[in-house]
Amino acid sequence: MTHPNETAAGIGRITLPLFVPGDRPERFAKAVAAGADAVIVDLEDAVAPAAKEAARAGLAEALAPLLRPARVLVRVNAGGTPWHAADLAACAGIAGLAGIVLPKAETAGDCARVTDATGLPVIALIESARGLANAGEVAGASTRLAFGSIDFAADLGMAHEREVLRPARFALAMAARLAGQSGPIDGVTTALRDEEAIIGDCRHAVDMGFAGKLLIHPAQIAPARRGFAPSEAECEWAQRVLAAVEGGAAAVAVDGAMVDAPVIARARQILARAGSAAG
Repeated sequence: MTHPNETAAGIGRITLPLFVPGDRPERFAKAVAAGADAVIVDLEDAVAPAAKEAARAGLAEALAPLLRPARVLVRVNAGGTPWHAADLAACAGIAGLAGIVLPKAETAGDCARVTDATGLPVIALIESARGLANAGEVAGASTRLAFGSIDFAADLGMAHEREVLRPARFALAMAARLAGQSGPIDGVTTALRDEEAIIGDCRHAVDMGFAGKLLIHPAQIAPARRGFAPSEAECEWAQRVLAAVEGGAAAVAVDGAMVDAPVIARARQILARAGSAAG
């Protein structure tokens, strides 16, 4: 987790970022040490309105010893709230901060204002019907998309269930691909220690073209990594595919099925996921 010079490419490599409340600085170092790909210091939902000013005021000092060895982002309060502008100003003054997580992102302008104010990459959280409707333009103005699935379901009055949210996840994966981004980061699993639920949600995210997941507790890191890692059978299949085409053949058969360019690309993606999970 050594990223002294964070770039948009660095944001694209994040798979499992872990939230930590912005008003609990004593937890920041523990969050970094937990082993997630990045830490998101949360000034929004995790901090009560009465505590927001104090959390913001102490942010730079609390983060100073962590920024060089770790990738740290800040989730600011949404545009239109009384805290948004001050959050951006505070983040702009923190050298080494990796980026901003912007909640309730709904337009390209929302993202552009954050970039202009901070000079930092933006992960845009899609959490509303309007945000999803404008996902293409939001993707074009941000570095990465993320899905605030719980807020999104509440905005539309729908159940927070995989099948219900499948069209939304598909739309976000499409928007990210068309913008040339890495796959989106999926929303949280509220079960803190239910490994089966966490692994299942991560595997569903992979199936939907997502490339990461927001985490809310260190206990979720290990099962999430297992959920994003391909199975041993998938890796063995991918290795057989690449071995079969090593000589340059355009189309061959592996396990009785034709292998051509799209299948080869899939095999490479699986092995890349395996490498990411191992690293």
